[in-house]
Amino acid sequence: MQPWRIARFLIPPGRDASYVAAMEVILDTYAEPADPAVPLVCFDESGKALQADARDPLPGRPGDPAREDPESVRHGSANLFLAYAPHLGWRQVTVTAQRTAVDWARAMRDLVDGPFRDAPKLIVVLDNLNTHRLSSLYTAFPAPEAHRLGRRLDLRFTPKHGSWLNMAELELSVLARQCLDRRIPDRATLATEVAAWTDARNAVAEPARWTFTVEDARTRLTHLYPLPLCDSEGLTVH
Repeated sequence: MQPWRIARFLIPPGRDASYVAAMEVILDTYAEPADPAVPLVCFDESGKALQADARDPLPGRPGDPAREDPESVRHGSANLFLAYAPHLGWRQVTVTAQRTAVDWARAMRDLVDGPFRDAPKLIVVLDNLNTHRLSSLYTAFPAPEAHRLGRRLDLRFTPKHGSWLNMAELELSVLARQCLDRRIPDRATLATEVAAWTDARNAVAEPARWTFTVEDARTRLTHLYPLPLCDSEGLTVH
């Protein structure tokens, strides 16, 4: 499904200047050519319930898949941070117990000092959550370290109800279908399974192609755009 078709179901009705302003920033970001000196990374997070089998599944036989008892044992939940570099066809998934401001700050440090250590600046597209702030760096680290990391990050936020604009959410959807749609009993197993999925996806390293542009938005999502009070020269529109 094209992104603009998804948008019709996910974005709020009505004319919203703050929505379209943030949307056009993200669309402009995706339209920019890839710059190795300033990589683009989309970042998102999702939860996973940890469940074990209450009884051992019955093994499968030819023509008869394994049978799983519907009863399960809950072992809490885990959080997954997913970073996705669409120009590189690269992704990284980190499993954590929570998704606090400190967890987010550590995930940003892992990007800055890990795979993108040689980049002077990193553009990060992410949802506008209260933990996704440069202030979270100061909560997690001493001021000099937080300042160092903050100077390397260019955060660009999707609008509220605009998660369809975050390419990391699309990648999380693939992860959910290919890896998470089954019982996983604990965080260690989850980390192992997610790492195997990540390695397989990164081995292909297929860059993403985002084709929905600002011009497309102005043509297909006209119901979102406010009616201007002034024309392009600043004159009042009657």
